[in-house]
Parts: sequence; structure tokens; C-alpha cells
Amino acid sequence: MVDYDKFRGVFCALNAVYDSSDNIDSAKIKKLVKLYKSLGVKGVYACGSTGEGFLLSKQERIQVAEAVKEAAGEDFTVIVHIGCPSTKESIELAQHCESIKVDAISAVPSVYYHLPAESVRLHWESITESVSLPFIIYNIPQLTGFNLSDNMLAELAVNKKIIGVKNSAEPVYLMERYRKAAGENFIIFNGSDEQYLAGRLLGADAGIGGTYGCMPELFVKLETLIRQNRMNEARSLQFKINDCIFSLLSCKSLYGAVKQVISQRYGIDCGQPRKPFLPVSYEEAKPVADKITHYVKSL
Repeated sequence: MVDYDKFRGVFCALNAVYDSSDNIDSAKIKKLVKLYKSLGVKGVYACGSTGEGFLLSKQERIQVAEAVKEAAGEDFTVIVHIGCPSTKESIELAQHCESIKVDAISAVPSVYYHLPAESVRLHWESITESVSLPFIIYNIPQLTGFNLSDNMLAELAVNKKIIGVKNSAEPVYLMERYRKAAGENFIIFNGSDEQYLAGRLLGADAGIGGTYGCMPELFVKLETLIRQNRMNEARSLQFKINDCIFSLLSCKSLYGAVKQVISQRYGIDCGQPRKPFLPVSYEEAKPVADKITHYVKSL
């Protein structure tokens, strides 16, 4: 039986971290996981967009998943994105995740080919049939070209292994449509960081975000305010978060900026994103790190 409570709350989309030779740095990934655990984050989402999953080899993704699970222990939720262009490779990664006992797996539709809904359904259902792990749909149409309809979600939600959807589509009203389609006993993750509050109000149970990693304290506090129904304070904090997100987006690359800010705020050198993402310098990210630190100190 699925413990749905372990999927409610704030989940950092975990950055990939490389050493000076552009290989996965497992030690630093473990440090990041332990940091987030200490700051009240509910769990991490590994090897997704922020985790540069599609820039990693299958073996590198296995390495990341193992490092994350080892650092997380049994009381910190681990979701691993295993989506690949082919269903075959996705299944292989899913089966590895089952072997190391992660809490859930997730996948985007098969990318590049702009497949019809029937193919997307085949991809996801083949993955769920291959393992006993809970599965979370990842809807991010701005990158995959496929937007999950509420009708299709209603049909997929009948599958007891499919327990949730990470929705990164921009229209926040989809949270309400997905909630109506999937029912109450289904986890909806808000994936648009600047709309965390709005997403939660319209039906999301939790959030997974790439900017959370450099300011988890702000999102953990925002979730607390929402649960306490302190909505004026929550709105004010969301505005501060959005100010930080806008500053991150003004840098050469979002992932490079987030990594630099993490390095500056926590002393864990996350380096640069893998090419072709652009690097972000210490100097470029310093004003953003200072702004975030100021807002965190004001909590």
C-alpha cells in the first residue's frame, strides 16, 4: 500500500554535480541530499530536467540514483526520473531503481518524435508493468511537445501504480482540472516554481522545483504558511521567491546560476552544468546569492 503522505511537501529537483573531469561526483551529490534533509525538505527528485537527466549516460543515471538513495536513508523520500527516448532503456532504469528501493519513479513521454497519445500511454504503462514501484507522470509540454489531457490522466489514474503527476505546464488551472480528473487520492506536484502558492490553492499537494535547491528555506516556509492558512504572508513570500527566480533567469543559464548560488550559500562546490549549457561565473551569481540570503534571514 502506498504511503501518500511521504509525497506531500517540498521536493528539491536535484542538480547533477560533476568533478573536474566532467564525471559524476557522488560525494557532493550525497552532501546536497543530506543538506536538504537537514533543512526540512521532504525529498528529492533526481535525474529530471534540473538533474540534466538527458545529458547523462544510463550508467551515470544509475550512479546518481545510488548516491541519492544512500544519502537519503529510509526517512527521506527519493523519486528518480527514469524517462529515456526508448521505453527499453526506461524500463532498465526503472528496474535498477526497484533494486535499490527508491520510493517512486517518474518519466516524461518519449521525446523527440512527438508521438501520439497512444504511444505515450504505451510508454508509461510498459514502464509501470515492469516494476512494482509507484509511478509519477512528468508533464512538461514546453520541452517534450506533449501535454497531458485531463481525460487521459483520468484513464491512467485507474492504474493503482500511477500515484501522481508532476505538472510543469504553465497554466495553473491545470491543477484543478487534474484534481477533478484523478480524484482526491492522487498526488499532484506543482512544477512551476513561480506559481507554487497558486498551484497549491488550485489542487496541488506538493511541489518539485529546480530553483528550490538554492533557496529551500523559502519554499519550506511557504509550504508551512499555506498549511497554517496564513495566506497574506504566503503571498508576500511567493513574491520574494519570484524576485529571486527572476534574478536567476537573468543569468546566462538557470542551471548554472542555481549551482553557483548553492556553492556560495552552502559551501558545496557544484561546479557548472554540462555542455551545451552555459557556465555562470561567481561574479554573475553573487548578487542573486546575496538576495536569497537576505530573504532567508528575514524569515
